[in-house]
Amino acid sequence: MTDTLLLAASAPAMGFIGWIIIGGLAGWIGSKIMATDASMGIILNIVVGIIGGFLGGFLLGLFGVDVAGGGLIFSFLTCLLGAVILLWIVGLVTKRR
Repeated sequence: MTDTLLLAASAPAMGFIGWIIIGGLAGWIGSKIMATDASMGIILNIVVGIIGGFLGGFLLGLFGVDVAGGGLIFSFLTCLLGAVILLWIVGLVTKRR
């Protein structure tokens, strides 16, 4: 058990480029899930994924989930959840027009 904790504690922090890659992948997959990929480019996918990461982290934080210590896969799933929620909200707002 302590070996796992030491391994997690010694894992390198993800840099800015890592967050762009994770955000881009999460935004792209989120746009595929929400069927908005045809209207979005790579830059918008990255923006949606990064904003989705903030939104997902905020929402999971409200429920007491430790999003900072989750690791790479949990970070990706948090970004993906936030991206899907963000695209759903944007779809609701733009449908009303």
